[in-house]
Amino acid sequence: MYDLKGQVALVTGGCRGIGKAIVWALANAGADVAINYNQNKQAAEELLQQIKDLGRKGLVVQGSVANREDCNLIVKETVDHLGRIDILINNAGVNKDNIVARMKTEEWEEVMRTNLDGVFNCCQAVMRPFLKQKGGRIVNISSIAGIYGNSGQANYASAKAGVIGFTKSLSKEIGSRGITVNAVAPGLIDTEMTEKLDEKVKEESLQRISLGRFGTPEEVAAAVLFLVAAGDYITGQVIAVDGGLTL
Repeated sequence: MYDLKGQVALVTGGCRGIGKAIVWALANAGADVAINYNQNKQAAEELLQQIKDLGRKGLVVQGSVANREDCNLIVKETVDHLGRIDILINNAGVNKDNIVARMKTEEWEEVMRTNLDGVFNCCQAVMRPFLKQKGGRIVNISSIAGIYGNSGQANYASAKAGVIGFTKSLSKEIGSRGITVNAVAPGLIDTEMTEKLDEKVKEESLQRISLGRFGTPEEVAAAVLFLVAAGDYITGQVIAVDGGLTL
């Protein structure tokens, strides 16, 4: 349905969960993909081999999005090895849940550095190639926690809310150069994180979801793919993939 042949995408935190599903979606649509990872090299290399089996080119590149120099090198390696960069998916993220009264400074700062500063760092790193070619697609993975908040996740929710504000602001700055910037806000998605939830919490959460089930990483990836492949006239928007949780 979508055709991304000839385009190159960079997905941060791309070796598992939602990131892995996004890599698959982009590769299946024809894109060559650079897979960023911070620690799980084996998972990244296994995924790379799988997309190569599809006939796509690819690259695994290590680096922390919280480090600006790492982000510059990640983008440089992508361009050096794959020839260009057309799509940036800011997916890398961490959570360090705690109530505010007990939250440690490092728990706040680590989440902000990765989940918010990391988006800024990567977007700034792609500005030169995007502005030079007068085009590009950026999708930032936020969260519904950034829309309505979440008890015990003040750091995570604040960072993800910041991603939404950043997305809207950047879209206004660079829209005239043919670059779109959007955000996708997943709700409760069936990943390693939700697997760890208490069964009672899962049941209570399901009662609040209109569709009556958790989402899948592939459903989040489908929204990302739509924005980069068919969203030529969509920018500065936030798409909630949450089964109606935030209604």
